[in-house]
Amino acid sequence: MTKPLTLGLTGSIGMGKSTVAAMFEAAGVPVFDADAEVRAMQGPGGRLVEQIEAAFPGSTGTDGVLRDKLGDQVFGDKRALARLEAIVHPAVAKEREAFLFEHYGTPFVVFDIPLLFEKGGHNAVDRVVVVSAPAEVQRLRVLARPDMTPEKFAHILSLQTPDAEKRQRADYIIDTGQPLAETEREVIALIELLHTEIAGELPL
Repeated sequence: MTKPLTLGLTGSIGMGKSTVAAMFEAAGVPVFDADAEVRAMQGPGGRLVEQIEAAFPGSTGTDGVLRDKLGDQVFGDKRALARLEAIVHPAVAKEREAFLFEHYGTPFVVFDIPLLFEKGGHNAVDRVVVVSAPAEVQRLRVLARPDMTPEKFAHILSLQTPDAEKRQRADYIIDTGQPLAETEREVIALIELLHTEIAGELPL
């Protein structure tokens, strides 16, 4: 069996990456959701809970990691965040490898990774798909979230590679600043293109 072509799916906050990931999945493409894996590993009985509690005392409870408590300890503290990432990232990488092995023989898979460029993950995938929308659309979506403030939004953006740079570095761009049906058509067209390439009808 051959190794699948790997697509790294990414996009800044509020760009609609999760919506596009769901479209790939609905079309039958296997999707590895890095955030979902992290939530599972940090949830009740999750395998990272004990390690995180040891590194950040008081950050967990019976429901697993208490995101607000952990956030209080790492938000704005680069050294603390690095300690947390040193626990989480290797575990996610291991799950991603298992997912890839499970889908050997599949033409291609999607790795849904929010900080793909920021953490160097783009070097570990074959192609990069960036989900993007106009800045004003992004801002409206994000500020409509509970507990979100303009200041918090600005801080999150400061930690992310700018959308314009992501678009420039992308192999493919999916536009979510249009009706959902149009975005879905773009996703289906990309899937068809990749199937054609992999079948050898077009050069990779």
